[in-house]
Amino acid sequence: MIESQSFRIVLYTVYILLSRLALCQREHYGSKINMTDMLMLGEQVNGFNFNEEPIVKYRGPYFDTTATKNVTSLVGKTGHLNCRIKNLGNKTVSWIRHRDLHLLTVSESTYTSDQRFNAIYNKQTGDWSLQIKYPQIRDSGVYECQISTTPPVGYTMIFSVEEPITTIPGAPELYIDLGSTVNLTCIVKHLPDPPLMVHWTHNNQEINYDSPRGGVSVITEKGDITTSYLLIQRAQISDSGKYSCLPSNANSKSVYVHILNGDHPAAVQGANLIRSLSLNALILLLIILAHL
Repeated sequence: MIESQSFRIVLYTVYILLSRLALCQREHYGSKINMTDMLMLGEQVNGFNFNEEPIVKYRGPYFDTTATKNVTSLVGKTGHLNCRIKNLGNKTVSWIRHRDLHLLTVSESTYTSDQRFNAIYNKQTGDWSLQIKYPQIRDSGVYECQISTTPPVGYTMIFSVEEPITTIPGAPELYIDLGSTVNLTCIVKHLPDPPLMVHWTHNNQEINYDSPRGGVSVITEKGDITTSYLLIQRAQISDSGKYSCLPSNANSKSVYVHILNGDHPAAVQGANLIRSLSLNALILLLIILAHL
């Protein structure tokens, strides 16, 4: 009888230890652990009912690991890192930048001189968001959302800042025969959002597609890569000049169009080269005269 009671005491002690271990694991990892499954002893062992008392009466703070760990933003466009926490209680939340182990925020207070960083708390969702205004490429890296438990527990996230790339095939100069169709293509590679608008200018002036000249149109296709086509039918000498593609969320790109009236491109390039050499020669002459 004494041996049976001793066995039950030992068994209950083991059960309590395993319960505490499960609690620690659940606090740290936010995972659900079924003690009955762990023990594989069923609901009763030697007459002891494990369901008489709850295993855990309180669960400490833990992270909702379904939150996105990888966040991408465009240069200059405000980014948000969302950290969702359950059962925070009286603990505080901090944001740390791993690159230099810099403490950025504690609760909703900013602890850095860089005022682009702010902590925002959403009471309805339990989200603690790190807001980064006007992000630059240098802001890319690992950030940690940390809870002030003992020891502290953290959830790391990767913030990537991308700069969209704008290209015009054939740039910087294109040569088109008089009367032909000018087809300019602007390609914008972007993450994560396409540009809302793509504008075209001619010699720094907005192109009027309804002008009496006619024959000028633009087609823009949006997707993972945005492509905008500027079509100018029956090219005229007055259509020569600088054409610029201006996406709403990316850098602009320009191309110089030369309308050839029977001239060979090589002749045009040669004339441009002569003008360039003449200018360089003049600059060199001025430098020499200045040192005499």
